[in-house]
Parts: sequence; structure tokens; C-alpha cells
Amino acid sequence: MQNMFPLQNNIKNIIFDLGGVILNIDYKLTAGAFKKLGLKDFDEKYSQAKQSRLFDRLETGTVTPKQFRQELKAYFNQQVSDADLDNAWNAMLLDLPVQRIELLKQLSTNYRLFLLSNTNIIHYRAYSAYLKQTFCKMIFDEIFEKQYLSFEIGMRKPDREIFELVLSENKLIASETIFIDDSIQHVEGAREAGITAYHLQPGESILELF
Repeated sequence: MQNMFPLQNNIKNIIFDLGGVILNIDYKLTAGAFKKLGLKDFDEKYSQAKQSRLFDRLETGTVTPKQFRQELKAYFNQQVSDADLDNAWNAMLLDLPVQRIELLKQLSTNYRLFLLSNTNIIHYRAYSAYLKQTFCKMIFDEIFEKQYLSFEIGMRKPDREIFELVLSENKLIASETIFIDDSIQHVEGAREAGITAYHLQPGESILELF
């Protein structure tokens, strides 16, 4: 059985994952979209738990979207357009309930909040457009003290170094910090850096934690 949410009195800082924690996502939608395009073994190349080197490189910004699309097209036996690839890749991105934004705003009055996400420029552009349309501004800029996006900083979870970067740059004490993520390997990475970490389970919401 999973431990109860460990928000002790000494916690001063909260680091949030994005997809699956704040923003609703569904990996199966992207897998299904790529299969419809003709990439039948997409599940072998990408999942929540693991992914091929191509996706790692996109998330760390070592390939451009153009290079990513070109390499991805090599997996297909038919021609696919850049737009089709982007639409399939972004299919996993869903909504962000306003209640979560309200919760984050409330938390920001008592805690230092940070965002730490394995993401890529294609997804970033898509969810940024969604945020601007839904909230009429880049709402995350008002909520989080700093946002750490893997494609911008060249590191990704679960590597210990990315957690140590967040701690050191913001002069955070690991024992006063909690990290929330829906992927167990990322939770384990945070724990290796001395951070208290909570694994958000499928169907569980941060609205239930605070």
C-alpha cells in the first residue's frame, strides 16, 4: 500500500511534474494516432516508462523538431506530413482543469513552487497555445517561481543531476522539498537526490492531496 501524502510541517518547497500531474495527458491517444498513420509498433518506441533514443534527444533539445520529424518518418512505409506527425505526437495532450490552477495559486502563497517537466518544443508550443487560449495568458509564469523544461536545460528526469540543479539554483534544502510525479522512475530519481517524493497514482489528483 502506498504511504499517505508526506506533506510534513518542514516542507517549504514543492516541485511539480507537468503531464499527468497538472496537465491531463493520455499516452494511449498518441500511440493510437501513430498506429492510424501506419506506425504499428509505436508502443515499442515510446511509453510512459521508457522510450527510444530519438524521443530522449527531442526532450533534451539535441535534435530540432525538423530533425525529429525526418528521423520519425524513416519508421513509416508510407509518406506522412509534418502536420500529421505533430498532430499525432500532440494527441496525448488534454486539458488542465481550472480547479488545479486555483489550487496552485493557493499553494504559492505558502510554498515556493517549481515546475520540472520532461517535455519537448513541439509539446511546449501546443500546451502554451492551450494555456493562452484557456487562461488568456501564460498562467504558469504567475504560479511557478521557475520552470525547468528538459528541452531547454539539456537534462531530463530521472537523472539525479536535474534534481540537484533545481536545488542548487534556488538554494533549496532537499529535506524541505517535496516532488510530485506520476512516473515511478522519476520519483526514485528525486529520492536519490534526497528529496521527499510522492508517486501520483493513476486516477489520483493533486486536488486530493492538499
